[in-house]
Amino acid sequence: MTAPRTGVILAAGFGSRLQGVSDTTRLKPLTPVAGRPLLLRAVDSLATAGCARVVIVVGHGAGDVERDFASRYEGGVEVVFALNARYDLANGLSVLAARPHILGSEFVLTMADHVIGDEVMALAAAHHPAPEAATLLVDSKLDQVFDMDDATKVLAEGGRIVRIGKQIPEFNCVDCGVFVCSLALMDAIDLVYRERGDASLSDGVQALAAAGRMHVLDIGDGFWQDVDTPEMLAHAEQVLAARG
Repeated sequence: MTAPRTGVILAAGFGSRLQGVSDTTRLKPLTPVAGRPLLLRAVDSLATAGCARVVIVVGHGAGDVERDFASRYEGGVEVVFALNARYDLANGLSVLAARPHILGSEFVLTMADHVIGDEVMALAAAHHPAPEAATLLVDSKLDQVFDMDDATKVLAEGGRIVRIGKQIPEFNCVDCGVFVCSLALMDAIDLVYRERGDASLSDGVQALAAAGRMHVLDIGDGFWQDVDTPEMLAHAEQVLAARG
């Protein structure tokens, strides 16, 4: 019997650039976008991706985030919380904090501060990563990316990632903040962490890419938006209103 698919949401960071846009934005995951908090939107998205369980990794303001979520969530997905006590380090440690709660051999990873269209999550639901590999959903509609300076750029060739980073000079798509992964991604992050004492998600992605095991899946006409600043929040709400 195949284990239920697990979703992971990274929600441990400070989110300082979004503070002050509403009464709840002292804690970024609670920020409402078109009336619904980011964290609830992320859980809804992972349910669309076929996840029966969702692990929310918290850090900054962990207790308040958990209490607010519990008071609002009425969905049918099993939700568990994992604590990343070292949320002052890079976000790879949040990925590792989720590992004890993963059911099965693959998981879907997203960020608490990303708004993702259902059509994108449907692609994630239908996709399975190659053995010992992972897949990043990417957007090649470069002329439609809001705030390209802030986007994580990706150079992909032959369906695989060659390089990833915000400052790489050559790229042909951008990171949408959704991954469909085998546990090999966690292994790669853990290896970097053991070597350096810190590790980002991008470090793990680059390590798999170097081994030819980091793939891409283009979202086509799908919608996503990172909500990292008040301007990004306003843009996300504008697009959601236009989409109905």
